Amino acid sequence: MTEYWLISAPGDKTCQQTWETLNNVTSKQNSLSSNYKFHIPDLKVGTLDQLVGLSDDLGKLDNFVDTVTHKVANYLGEVLEDNRDKLHENLTANNADLPSYIMRFQWDMAKYPIKQSLRNIADIISKQVGQIDADLKTKSTAYNNLKSNLQNMEKKQTGSLLTRNLADLVKKEHFILDSEYLTTLLVVVPKSNFNDWNQVYEKLTDMIVPRSSQLVSQDNDYGLFTVTLFKKVVDEFKLHAREKKFVVREFTYNEEELAAGKNEITKLVTDKKKQFGPLVRWLKVNFSECFCAWIHIKALRVFVESVLRYGLPVNFQAMLLHPNKKNTKKLRDVLHQLYGHLDSSAQQGSQAAHDSVDIPGLGFGQADYYPYVYYKINIDMIDTKAGV
Repeated sequence: MTEYWLISAPGDKTCQQTWETLNNVTSKQNSLSSNYKFHIPDLKVGTLDQLVGLSDDLGKLDNFVDTVTHKVANYLGEVLEDNRDKLHENLTANNADLPSYIMRFQWDMAKYPIKQSLRNIADIISKQVGQIDADLKTKSTAYNNLKSNLQNMEKKQTGSLLTRNLADLVKKEHFILDSEYLTTLLVVVPKSNFNDWNQVYEKLTDMIVPRSSQLVSQDNDYGLFTVTLFKKVVDEFKLHAREKKFVVREFTYNEEELAAGKNEITKLVTDKKKQFGPLVRWLKVNFSECFCAWIHIKALRVFVESVLRYGLPVNFQAMLLHPNKKNTKKLRDVLHQLYGHLDSSAQQGSQAAHDSVDIPGLGFGQADYYPYVYYKINIDMIDTKAGV
């Protein structure tokens, strides 16, 4: 199960006691969840007004960073292509797998100095992730264009004779070159019409060189024939060929252009290989950056809501619960028994009483309001959109 519950409750005599009480009734006695202390440092509280304003803004920032984190993860999956099954092992946070990172969460003092105000820390995260989002757009557009050009050229190498690039099928000796009067055309003929072609091509117009047609290549449905004729009857020949369902392909034999075309596909393949490694590394590094930033936002939200709910001085214990999938309802009931007294307006199962007051600025809809501070963390970065 990829869902975790990040909650906080006021300190009893000590925060350690709060932790032990919760752990005893949910983990040790009933196996409802695996629990971990979630360490939040001594952050600067600021004023009540600042906290209320910040609470709403952190909710929006949480959604934004969550979205960017998913975008980076999903694009890494796209880039890995045939190796997409290795995506899970490439999604790490600070060199640890995602469950280990959140279970052993440590605040990054270097990136998010706790001497700064909460608002400044939120702004640092917002700028950092905003830059990653902008860079992702630039890098993905460039790589997708390269990939698209390569795919288009590869299709031309392998498609039907009606559409594919003919350069690698023909040779110099198939053509009359450097003649003032004569030219060689390439004609695509349905396989069922081969006999018809051989019988009629010399009669489609005057001035066709007798017995000049040669089968150059064929696929499942068509054959590619040459025919040599006088330049001045080319348009008339094309018209009569079309009436017989023979398709004249536009093609001029030019060795320099053919070599350039082959070089172009080689260059695109090389460019894609060159960009693949650095792009995968960038995506892995920045997925880690985004995910770590996202969990720091969760920590900020728990801190802000806990101070708003439980008051000053700061005295609460943040705890990460990994629910046993079969027992989520029972776990919720046990948490309500433990903490229901903290807010009588929060009815069990989060159905607020009809006369309860929604607290302005706290960013809670009635659907996810509990007597204790609660945030869901879904670390499935591939299939589902994580909840807030």
